[in-house]
Amino acid sequence: MFHRSRGSAAGNIITLVLLLGVVALGLWLWLGKKAETAPDAATPAAAQSGTNAGTPATGIAKPDGDAPKPIEPVTGTPTLEAANTYVPKDNTIRIDISEYAGYGGLIVANGGLDPNPDSFFAKEYGFKVQITKSEAETWGPLNNGKMAATATTTDALAVLGRQFEAVVPIQLGYSRGADMVVVDRGIPTVNALKGRTLAASQFNESEFFIRYLAQEAGVPVAVLRDLDSKPPAGSLGLVFYDDAFVACDAYLHELAGGGGRLNGCVGWTPKTDEVVEASKGAAKVLVSNKNLLVIADVLAVNQGFAKANPKMVQGLVHGILEGNRRLRDNPDENIGVVAKAFKWSDAEARDELAHVHLANAPENKAFFAGTIDSAGSFGGIFQSSVLAYGSVIRNPADPSRFVDTSFLDVVAKKSPFAEQTIAIAPIRSANTPAALEGDPLLSKDIRFFFEPNSSNLDRGEAKNQEYLATIKRFLQVSPGSTVVLRGHVDNARIEEFRKSGGEPLVQSMALKAMELSRQRAMAVHDALLAKFPEIDKSRVESIGRGWEEPTGDTDPQKNRRVEVQWFTIE
Repeated sequence: MFHRSRGSAAGNIITLVLLLGVVALGLWLWLGKKAETAPDAATPAAAQSGTNAGTPATGIAKPDGDAPKPIEPVTGTPTLEAANTYVPKDNTIRIDISEYAGYGGLIVANGGLDPNPDSFFAKEYGFKVQITKSEAETWGPLNNGKMAATATTTDALAVLGRQFEAVVPIQLGYSRGADMVVVDRGIPTVNALKGRTLAASQFNESEFFIRYLAQEAGVPVAVLRDLDSKPPAGSLGLVFYDDAFVACDAYLHELAGGGGRLNGCVGWTPKTDEVVEASKGAAKVLVSNKNLLVIADVLAVNQGFAKANPKMVQGLVHGILEGNRRLRDNPDENIGVVAKAFKWSDAEARDELAHVHLANAPENKAFFAGTIDSAGSFGGIFQSSVLAYGSVIRNPADPSRFVDTSFLDVVAKKSPFAEQTIAIAPIRSANTPAALEGDPLLSKDIRFFFEPNSSNLDRGEAKNQEYLATIKRFLQVSPGSTVVLRGHVDNARIEEFRKSGGEPLVQSMALKAMELSRQRAMAVHDALLAKFPEIDKSRVESIGRGWEEPTGDTDPQKNRRVEVQWFTIE
């Protein structure tokens, strides 16, 4: 039995002190343990809970494996193997392609991938073709004479420049929706990518696509080495991965983990579609190239081979045009050949071909001549690539060094190609025009020059003519797109008006400013249609905004501008 005894006063005090110490220690340990499991204010909410792999708090399933690591970006442009002439073996030439439906016409003309004595090439021109598939870039091997030809995109030629000893005799077609920019749900326009970071792959159509859009929006591009780097203020950051599919996986990892270090990715189908679907609404397609025809597939032929074997190059051009014609005119009869070559089902092949516009003879001629008004031309895309890459391309080549249309000119005169017409139309998800009530794809501020104190354009100012061509190019490269010309004037004298006549004078002058800005926007509208009468006037709208939407810059000159908003069909 325990007997309770009373201690001395000193002993009671000591006991009380010890007891308080024990309680304090327990409380400290309990709070510390709780702090370890409590959410960290500095940690994104999406990453604060959910410890099961693949099931974070975002609700987005992580892709299999670890998050991809960025690659060290190449400084400058890629270096190719030394130039050498390709020599055919056994009267058979090798052409390399990637797994893409846009090369279907070549496959149809060849009757598959393997050398075929019954192919169009063999029957009409006496040589056979071995088509190989590779997802690696083949510019170097082509340059070095290891193959006769390879499929590539026009933008890549600007990057490769004079070191690339190749001839481009034909356009294969346009990509129409295969390439996409996928971004966080809250990013409305290309202009809003300032300060954000996207995952991409270097020196291919995906990098060109986002650089092109950023260039048109006036957003500088900064190449970053890792995910912890931040782009300079007002710039778009690009982090590169091994290929576009890996870049998309990296973005999905960031979405799932709630890291927020990537705000999107640039790639192509089907991976981009998979990212949007897996994001549970956190990501969206900002834009595809469904109606933005700046990704043009062409055939690049080894230059030495082309000089030594003009008949074979003639046969390639003829065969591709014939294969494209068969696929365009009779897809049901020819789609099985493409499906078998890529190990697709017929339904998959049909779906992939929906993302492609196979070029016919007149479209080819207009593409190289720069007269095509419903898509990007060879020279236009080439020069856009030079501008988009900026200092990366140190000494740009002229696009004419690659083009040889002599083979095309011969074939285009033959039937049935002579009877073909240009037929490139908008692809609409619904039977509606571009939605002007929503966000534009991008906007661009242009400071046109007007006569003093007037809404009349200065006709003698050469810059004005360049700016009109810029607006026309928006409409040209995107079938069905619309531009809205928003006139603005500077707000530098508002305080002067307020001091002179109070708010009534400010309101009176605001109305005059609105009318002047409207007249200036209309002046640009009218000059555009006068210079380019082929433009459908329903695709150009104008509005005056007075001084209501200043740029935020203190220079009043920069507020005297016409803002070009570009609305594309998605």
